Amino acid sequence: MNFLRGVMGGPSAGPQPSGADTIQKLCDRVASSTLLDDRRDAVRALKALSKKYRLEVGIQAMEHLVHVLQTDRSDSEIIGYALDTLYNVISNDLEEEEQEENSPKQGDDLGSQFTEIFIKQPENVTLLLTLVEEFDFHVRWPGVKLLTSLLKQQGPQVQQIILVSPMGVSRLMDLLADSREVIRNDGVLLLQQLTKSNAAIQKIVAFENAFERLLDIVTEEGNSDGGIVVEDCLLLLQNLLKNNNSNQNFFKEGSYIQRMKPWFEVGDDNCGWSAQKVTNLHLMLQLVRVLVSPTNPPGATTSCQKAMFHCGLLQQLCTILMATGVPADILTETINTVSEVIRGCQMNQDYFASVNAPSNPPRPAIVVLLMSMVNERQPFVLRCAVLYCFQCFLYKNHKGQGEIVSTLLPSTIDATGSSVSAGQLLCGGLFSTDSLSNWCAAVALAHALQENAALKEQLLRVQLATSIGNPPVSLLQQCTNILSQGSKVQTRVGLLMLLCTWLSNCSIAVTHFLHNPANVPFLTGQIAENLGEEEQLVQGLCALLLGISIYYNDNSLENYRKEKLKQLIEKRIGRENFVEKLGFISKHELYSRAAQKPQPGFSSPEHMMFDHEFTKLVKELEGVISKAIYKSSEEDKKEEEVKKTLEQHDNIVTHYKKVIREQDQELEELKQQVSTLKSQNEQLQVTVTQQVSQIQQHKDQYNLLKVQLGKDTQHHNSHGDTLQVNGIQVEEVSKLREELEDWRNRHEQLQGQLKEKDAVIENLKSLQLETGTEQSSQPSSSGGMEHSAELQKELELLRTQIQLQAAEISKLQAENQKLQAMNTAVDPALGASGAVASRSSEKEGRLLQELGELQSEVKALSEEKVSLQQQLDSSSSTVAILQDEKSKLQQEVAEAKKEQDDLLVLLADQDQKLSALRSKLKDLGMPVEDEDDIESGDQADEDEDGDEEEQD
Repeated sequence: MNFLRGVMGGPSAGPQPSGADTIQKLCDRVASSTLLDDRRDAVRALKALSKKYRLEVGIQAMEHLVHVLQTDRSDSEIIGYALDTLYNVISNDLEEEEQEENSPKQGDDLGSQFTEIFIKQPENVTLLLTLVEEFDFHVRWPGVKLLTSLLKQQGPQVQQIILVSPMGVSRLMDLLADSREVIRNDGVLLLQQLTKSNAAIQKIVAFENAFERLLDIVTEEGNSDGGIVVEDCLLLLQNLLKNNNSNQNFFKEGSYIQRMKPWFEVGDDNCGWSAQKVTNLHLMLQLVRVLVSPTNPPGATTSCQKAMFHCGLLQQLCTILMATGVPADILTETINTVSEVIRGCQMNQDYFASVNAPSNPPRPAIVVLLMSMVNERQPFVLRCAVLYCFQCFLYKNHKGQGEIVSTLLPSTIDATGSSVSAGQLLCGGLFSTDSLSNWCAAVALAHALQENAALKEQLLRVQLATSIGNPPVSLLQQCTNILSQGSKVQTRVGLLMLLCTWLSNCSIAVTHFLHNPANVPFLTGQIAENLGEEEQLVQGLCALLLGISIYYNDNSLENYRKEKLKQLIEKRIGRENFVEKLGFISKHELYSRAAQKPQPGFSSPEHMMFDHEFTKLVKELEGVISKAIYKSSEEDKKEEEVKKTLEQHDNIVTHYKKVIREQDQELEELKQQVSTLKSQNEQLQVTVTQQVSQIQQHKDQYNLLKVQLGKDTQHHNSHGDTLQVNGIQVEEVSKLREELEDWRNRHEQLQGQLKEKDAVIENLKSLQLETGTEQSSQPSSSGGMEHSAELQKELELLRTQIQLQAAEISKLQAENQKLQAMNTAVDPALGASGAVASRSSEKEGRLLQELGELQSEVKALSEEKVSLQQQLDSSSSTVAILQDEKSKLQQEVAEAKKEQDDLLVLLADQDQKLSALRSKLKDLGMPVEDEDDIESGDQADEDEDGDEEEQD
């Protein structure tokens, strides 16, 4: 301890040791001491000397300090001292009172050199990442600061070591979740340095839920009203999103754009904006612009623009835009932000066109902004922002272009003058005495004509009243008049850009321009003169305008045909000189600056010369015009023919595109209808499936109940073998009844026929008897007696046959009665089962009612299934039970048919014989009754026999 007192400056006898000697002794003590307390005290002493003797401590102690970090990890105090010492050596954040005049540069060099030495061994950085994971405050906080300092000094090298380290980035992400604000805030600073210009680490940090955590911190700190922590979080968010399409898409898909809306909810009282609030809001606006930057892929930008509209972010920005008391720099940045949110997005552009300023009477926001643009008392950056906003509003917005140009046309100008239109403001700025207003108005009007040939023709109708008593002149003529008056260079450049945009790809405008005889001589005079460097830009633009007049000339004016204009250039300027002057534009420094990005970025008004969209036009036309100057008349004719052919093809293509577009719309509609029908069909199928399953369940339940009922009624049913629970035997019995009824009818017909034949036979008998008596009283020959004997034998034979037939008929009647008895026996059995079913009706009442309702709902689907099921059940259940009875009945029926056929044959024979007997009797002279009399007699006999049978 006496040694430490000497080191720390305590009283001691003898000469004081130098700083280098003391540091060397302390390093030896750290390296050789076996006691942890001695090493801890030595490291603490090195920490105290590290700020004053930075170089010496870095050279002599760095290796020992790293060794301490490796071996003494169990003692958090010595680890903290070692980390603090390394931070003091490597960091360049020295206190001002300790800095000398030349120390900052030396400090930068020292920090970079010591960092290079430290990271030469990558395991040192890996060790540091392990220490950062420690929860102990005295270890984690110094480790975070040291790692941040390493990243500041040698960022790319340290980033690569952390990237290849297992879970290196994930370990650092845990710092954002630390409950100690100091560590959390320094963790944000560490991640700022870690994510600089490294897309791979940016993606890892983003997918480690960085957006969610950072936005939570911003919300906890009070959004724009928060302190410097909010600023640090916003800077980190910018690092993660800028020029990183993957993270931008992840930010949008994660619905984080919606969480940005509360940032811009400023109150009505906008006075007293703190400097930190202005900084925070400025960074928030820049973050919005990062998501919708024109340099992003168009698809990603459009999706972010739509998301900002749907979540109300654009509306909130427009509220700030029209609010009062907003600081100028915030207002300027808000205008730039709104510009990029609406650029190229029709939905957002339409909304912006509907925004009104809170004035009396209300004015459109576009008009209010244009008033600021043409007002020379407004700040330069604000006027540039308004111009950019107007350009973005008109970008790919034909509807907005038409609305702006329509305010200039005679039919739409407000004659009362009660309100100022956008067109009037642009014309006022175009012809004002302020050259910056001239330039801004010319560029704004050029954007209203961009890629819109119809509006270029419409703008030719605009007439301006120059002074009282003079006739009005066209806008085109007034622009050329101002050019010829020799105004400022900025004004002439703006007007020439407007004219070039106006005349390009519009032959009618070229004709109007050439119709003024003073225009071509003015242009050739400007191009031919040898002027200073300031005028070279004007000469180049004049050459471009004259070249456009040649290239888009339709030769409708005889004096200004293409060939004559080329000859004029050859004679007065020279083709080589003309092409050289034309090249002045693209070689100009300001042209290169303007071509870089759409937003006007001029350091001063004097540098405001070129517009971004105009640079595209120059790039497109410069080579074409140079070639057109050297072409002959024949080549021009061929080119005209080619142009006409191309125009025809373009018209055809446009027509087919229109047809295809209409067909696409129809296809989309049909697809929607098909998808709707498919969904409905699927729903109906699901419903039918559910109902069928329900019906099947109810059927199963119903059949189970019927089976139970069948078991209960078996002891009541004497014919249980022939009855089934499902009622199919009843249908078979009914069929048998019908067959029996048919056989009864046939039997009755046969009986009737037999009775008729019996009656005929009886009549013949009676006739025979009468004939016999007469023959006994009178003498007759022996031949007649013999004949009558034969007849008698035949009659006896007929009687025996009839008796046999009667016996067969009685047998059939008995079988018929037997079947009727079986039929009548079935009815009581069914009645008994019905009685049992009525007793169980209370159990199945509700089930039957529900089944009836379901069957009525799906009647169309169930009828076919039920009929098929009944047929299947019928065929399967009746075949086994009634097969024997059916075979017997069929046998008996066949025998009965055969016997009846035999009877009919016999009866026919009898008829023939009877008719033969009648004829013989007539031949013998015997009286014979006619068939009619016999039939009437037979009918009477049948009536008598019927009465006797009834009495019996």
